[in-house]
Amino acid sequence: MKQIETNIIIHATPDHIWSVLADFENYPAWNPFIPSISGGKTIGQILEVRIQPPGGSGMTFRPKLLRFDPRKEFRWKGQLFFSGIFDGEHYFTLEEKGENKTLLTHGELFSGLLVGLLGGMLAKTEAGFRLMNEALKAKCEKPSL
Repeated sequence: MKQIETNIIIHATPDHIWSVLADFENYPAWNPFIPSISGGKTIGQILEVRIQPPGGSGMTFRPKLLRFDPRKEFRWKGQLFFSGIFDGEHYFTLEEKGENKTLLTHGELFSGLLVGLLGGMLAKTEAGFRLMNEALKAKCEKPSL
C-alpha cells in the first residue's frame, strides 16, 4: 500500500471551493491535472476521468464514486484491469479553518499487486496533484468581476 497526500490552504469558503470541484463541465478551463471528468454525482455511479500528469502519459479510467458529500468530501475508487492489481482511492476533503479559509486535502491511497512495480509513476502523480491544488487555489481566490 502507498499513499500520496497533499494539502493547501485556499482563501475561500468550502461552499465556493465545492462549487468549483463539483462543476465537472468547467474542469478543462482551469485544471491541468484532470482536464476532463464526467458522470453522475450519486454514490455508486461510474465517472469517466482523464488525468494528465506533468511529464507523463495521460490516461482515461472509469472509477466508482464512493462519496460526494457537498462542502466536505469527494472520493472515488478506480482500478487497473480489475480489483487487486493496481487500485487507487482518490479523495478531496475540505475543512474550514476560519473565516474565508479552507484546508484542501487531496490524496490517493494505492493498493494491489503492482503498486511496487508502478510506484515510479507516483512522483508524477503527486506533482499533478500539486499543480491541480495551485490551479484550484488560483481559481477560487480570483476576485469576482
